[in-house]
Parts: sequence; C-alpha cells; structure tokens
Amino acid sequence: MSNPTGRIVYLNGELVSENAAHLSVFDRGFLFGDGIYEVTAVLEGKLIDSALHMARLERSAREIDVPLPVSVGEIVEIERRLVRDNNVVEGVVYLQLTRGAEDRNFLFSSEIKPTLLLFTQVKTLEHVAAVDKGVSVKSVADLRWARRDIKSVCLLPQVMAKRIAKAEGCDEAWMIEDGFVTEGASSTAYIVTDDGRIVTRGNSSATLPGCTRLAALELAREQGLTVEERPFSLDEALNAREACLTSASNFVVPVTRIDGKPIGDGKPGPMVKRLRELYLENARRTAI
Repeated sequence: MSNPTGRIVYLNGELVSENAAHLSVFDRGFLFGDGIYEVTAVLEGKLIDSALHMARLERSAREIDVPLPVSVGEIVEIERRLVRDNNVVEGVVYLQLTRGAEDRNFLFSSEIKPTLLLFTQVKTLEHVAAVDKGVSVKSVADLRWARRDIKSVCLLPQVMAKRIAKAEGCDEAWMIEDGFVTEGASSTAYIVTDDGRIVTRGNSSATLPGCTRLAALELAREQGLTVEERPFSLDEALNAREACLTSASNFVVPVTRIDGKPIGDGKPGPMVKRLRELYLENARRTAI
C-alpha cells in the first residue's frame, strides 16, 4: 500500500515524507553542482552490487573532498529501510551527497556540513522490451568535463545528449571523442568483435568506473570469455557483431542500432544475452 503523504525519503539524518523534505536554496548542489550521486538497483526487494556502489561513493567523495556524514554501513541500512518502508520490489535507490548549504560563494567555509539525500524509485528493470528488441543509440560529441571518473551531479551535457538522441528516435546517446566512443550518456558502452571478444574502454578519468561494468566483466572472465579493455572507434562499433550497454538501471541490454544502422543482424545476439543471464544470476545470488 502506498503512503498517502508520499514516499519516505532520507534527508540529513531524518526519515520523512517526500512532501515534508526541504532543501536550502543555498545548497551548493543546486547552486554549483557541487556534489556526487549513486544509483543502486533493487531487485526482489534487495540491493544489487551494493558494495561496489559504496566503494565508488567513498572514492567520489574523497575526490571532491566532501566527508560522508555517516558510514557506508549506515548508508546501506538507510537504503534497505527505504526499500522496506516504500514497499519497493523492483526499482532503484538514489543517493545524493553535496557539500552543503551556505551563502553563495565559489569558496566554502570550513564549517559547512554536507547534505545527504536518499530516495527510492519504482521501476521495471528485469522484464523490459529492450531485452528482446535491443536499444538504438545516437552518437554525439562528448562535451563533458575532464574528470568523468567522479560521479558528479553536473549532468547537463548528458541531459543534452539524451535529448538529441530522443529527437532522433533513439534510446541512448554514445559520447564520441577523437573518433572513439567514451561511454553512454548514462551507461557503459561495449561491442563484440567478429571473433567473439568483448571490448569496452578501460577505466580512466575519461569514463565513469561503472559498478555494473565491473561485475559483468568479472563474470565474463570467470566464464572464459575474452575481454579487451581498450578504446574502440565509432566505425568499429558500426561494424561489430554485437553491441550492448550496462548500467545499474538497465543491467545488461543489447544495442541493435547505432545512428540508424543495424548492428550485426539487427537483433540481440547470443553473447549479450548470455552476459545478461550471468549478471542476473549473480545479482540475485549476491543481493542484500
């Protein structure tokens, strides 16, 4: 049964109705994009890849020098509480950490206290049409800042890219820099070569270190599949045997068209289907 006053959210130490949750207009996340975020999938009422998301949260917080106001262990318990209180069987938990609120100034005081917000979203993750038909991708120029390894809330370039993709009838945008695919607007990009190698760009400041990516590639290697972590060009992607993307809210999804051109035979391929199966099996086994 849904809560008549709205979802229960967590804000700075309190569990409150979404209608009673209020942020300061001086919060630096709002004024400067001075913050980071995480999105953790929920499947069958349990958190997926929780440890990976918490490790990335800690890293991003260190990189922008914002202290976590509570431990990651406490954050996990907050997430689980929100999942229970909001009766979320399938969906995501969104977490946002900003430097905090004080009068607008590029420099901030030593007394500023972080803002921590968490909320849930109900969403179908497993049985989606994209699994059977694949998704279409539009290539766009990568206009983002140089520290893409930090999961920053500064997402305007990604918002613009997704709007361009939607206008072209596509489901996702793949960012292109110097002729090479960096990643999707909200996903990691992969291709499968003619000889069955899974190729995706290696982690660096040019891309976000995806949690789903890390789990999926580890499973692929355990199964004896060949993984190459290297840049691949848009032309190589257009001529690949298969392609796919991963993210917390998509798991592993086939890409069947790029810039209107079918990839392979234009249908989800066996390698990507197998990788999704492996990921979901492991996700259920390790969920908390």
